[in-house]
Amino acid sequence: GVTDVLCEACDQLGWKMPTKIQVEAIPVALQGRDIIGLAETGSGKTGAFALPILQALLETPQRLFALVLTPTRELAFQISEQFEALGSSIGVHSTVIVGGIDTMSQSLALAKKPHVIIATPGRLVDHLENTKGFNLRALKFLVMDEADRILNMDFETEVDKILKVIPRDRKTFLFSATMTKKVQKLQRAALKNPVKCAVSSKYQTVEKLQQYYIFIPSKFKDSYLVYILNELAGNSFMIFCSTCNNTQRTALLLRNLGFTAIPLHGQMSQNKRLGSLNKFKAKARSILLATDVASRGLDIPHVDVVINFDIPTHSKDYIHRVGRTARAGRSGKSITFVTQYDVELFQRIEHLIGKKLPAFPMQEEEVMMLTERVAEAQRFARMELREQGEKKRSRHDNDDDTEEAIGVRNKVAGGKKKRRKA
Repeated sequence: GVTDVLCEACDQLGWKMPTKIQVEAIPVALQGRDIIGLAETGSGKTGAFALPILQALLETPQRLFALVLTPTRELAFQISEQFEALGSSIGVHSTVIVGGIDTMSQSLALAKKPHVIIATPGRLVDHLENTKGFNLRALKFLVMDEADRILNMDFETEVDKILKVIPRDRKTFLFSATMTKKVQKLQRAALKNPVKCAVSSKYQTVEKLQQYYIFIPSKFKDSYLVYILNELAGNSFMIFCSTCNNTQRTALLLRNLGFTAIPLHGQMSQNKRLGSLNKFKAKARSILLATDVASRGLDIPHVDVVINFDIPTHSKDYIHRVGRTARAGRSGKSITFVTQYDVELFQRIEHLIGKKLPAFPMQEEEVMMLTERVAEAQRFARMELREQGEKKRSRHDNDDDTEEAIGVRNKVAGGKKKRRKA
């Protein structure tokens, strides 16, 4: 039931066949029903809501037609790219409204009244309250992508505010790879008689994903990471850490050992975050270290291996993290680090996905040979982190770029001194 113009647009994007969720959701959406879409990550959910919206827009063109809410800024930019690509032939304008970017320029973009707004809830509420002349009274479509995360990230109050100022007479789509109690609560508040399009009812990971774990003492975690990166050299990696600080530290550590690693986390400025992502997408860097900011929805075709360096505390996050690889029918690997403190969390994950994971084969003695070099790199990484912290405090601005590793200069100087002594 999709019009020819949009089918051509899909063709140009290289979408030959609709995915399962698209087959289920698009016909129902075109009939004008509300939808709850459940499908594992990497299954084409964006297309499943973008196409019906664009088709409805073709039939009744109007400004401020649809609103897409997403939990993270990077995901908002990615969805916007899809809308632009699918709607390029019909002249669709979309605007991304997220934090970390100048509000003035966003207000100007909103004054031009785009057809589609893709936003994170916090910044959108900000504009609804403070930007003169901007309202969503004419809105026809509301989409919540990764709906459970929007609610889990405590955006509940923002979402309530948004629901109050948009028309009751609208179509609502909720999409997510995992569903929670909060989503069911929201479903009662926001949807009318919805159709559930569940492609996967139980939480699952893609078939073509080979999942492994390694059981290691926590003090040698860094050495094991370096060993695996060497073993699987030539692949591109996404490594998930639990905190911004650990992400930064591990990136510096790997960089000191000569790996092309780049961090992505919430304490970086928005331009740096997009910069990191683009360098990784363009294959200029082969290792992306990230917090769970990057675990949702990001579509980077060439991720070969996902490493859970810190095990996720919520088992459902595991599904999202490993879903960064083996997307759209490709294959991929994931390796989860389990230390003596993580056994219970790991058992929960196995229970959730209903699989016992095999151990990743490795040579312990080879790992132990790396410990000395790793220990030295750890020391440099600590020094650099400290220096960055001091620089930040002295400048009070958020303009640090770990690409310019400050410690390298000191390292070179220190190395010369050592050689003289020797």
